[in-house]
Amino acid sequence: MKILDWLRPGIKVKRFIMLAVMGMLFITFALAEILVKSREYEIKYTLFYLFIIVTGAFIIYIAATRLMESMIVLINKGYLNVHINSRRLGNLIYEKRLLVKGPKIVVIGGGTGLSTMLRGLKQYTSNITAIVTVADDGGGSGDLREDLGILPPGDIRNCILALSDTEPLMEELLQYRFPDGRLKNQSFGNLFLAAMDGISTNFEEAVKNMSEVLAVTGKVIPVTLDNMKLKATLKDGTVVRGESNIPIEASNRKSPIDKLEIEPKDAKALDEALDAIMNADAIILGPGSLYTSVLPNLLVEEVKEALNKTPALITYVSNVMTQPGETDGFKVSDHLEVINNHIGTNIIDYVIVNDEEISEDLKKKYLDENSIPVEIDEDKIDELDVEVVKANLLAINKNGFVRHNSDVLASVIIEIIMDKKLFYDKKKIIEYFYLSERLKENKNKKEQ
Repeated sequence: MKILDWLRPGIKVKRFIMLAVMGMLFITFALAEILVKSREYEIKYTLFYLFIIVTGAFIIYIAATRLMESMIVLINKGYLNVHINSRRLGNLIYEKRLLVKGPKIVVIGGGTGLSTMLRGLKQYTSNITAIVTVADDGGGSGDLREDLGILPPGDIRNCILALSDTEPLMEELLQYRFPDGRLKNQSFGNLFLAAMDGISTNFEEAVKNMSEVLAVTGKVIPVTLDNMKLKATLKDGTVVRGESNIPIEASNRKSPIDKLEIEPKDAKALDEALDAIMNADAIILGPGSLYTSVLPNLLVEEVKEALNKTPALITYVSNVMTQPGETDGFKVSDHLEVINNHIGTNIIDYVIVNDEEISEDLKKKYLDENSIPVEIDEDKIDELDVEVVKANLLAINKNGFVRHNSDVLASVIIEIIMDKKLFYDKKKIIEYFYLSERLKENKNKKEQ
């Protein structure tokens, strides 16, 4: 199968080279005829050869475009190694200029999964908009929400840091949690955003100001400025309020979540978030907790309407492991059906799933916490008219927990966008050629 995968793009490369040669022959022949025998021809013959020149130029344009596309496929699949001097490339093409011309990507969700993905995506484009849930009511964010009456800063802080261009020491400072005292377990970054909220007209402006201070690539936007809270109805009829209470109560009662709602129901989305959704090339849902990170954003009525109208490709990044109290026993299709049921329509075009085997030791560790790998049930996913994209996405953090590999996940997302959305855009294809090479060099440096 791998041989066939190599042959198909390889044959295309040869075909497009021949097409380009044919275009050059057209031009050469016509120019020779015009220059050598121009006096012998009438004006109509001269126009005919000019037409041949234009045709040849068009053929070369098509061949060059398709050749670049085929080359990128070979490079991304590892069949072709291209070495580019990064310093020389940096002198020719400024990184920021490339990133500004990257695809418009909107990511929707919350939690650590979202910020992990953003670290990879920012290496391809600066046109990133992260729309982040503000339903969190636990931990340090919950304390600040209760004490100061501000929207929870935790998820937004993580996304800002993921997209920021800061020194490691600054990031370490903003992630620092006080070990004891009245500020015990409180993050300095949360306090920073809370202070910024105090000197800003509203929370939206505070997020923008913090983003400017930290030189953020793209934008981070709270999904709403309303004091949004979650309400879940379990299968046994129990109603649970509060984001942090929902999975705990569902686990204790051994009753799965039947329906999720937001309060207030008429929470208003930010105009900037809606504009980003409507103008996006691609929208990514997740990764993150299905009910408490992804769905809350989709239940804001204006966001739901925009997702149904947008021409963008919509991709869901499936979690690697099930989550106790939220997705116990869920397969990939179950995640998709929950989103469809809450939105009312099937909006998802692609689902990205992990295809890498998890070690037995890690499985046992998660099984002790009532969590198992999410099963990929392709037949059921196909019935939902969603295309499956498999990749080896596993990464293990320093605490021994499963996470998505940010670099691999980002490259998979970009490849989907290039293949399905930007296929005929020659300019972007050329830019992504350089970006993909630069990312490969960064990966090689990390491995070394």
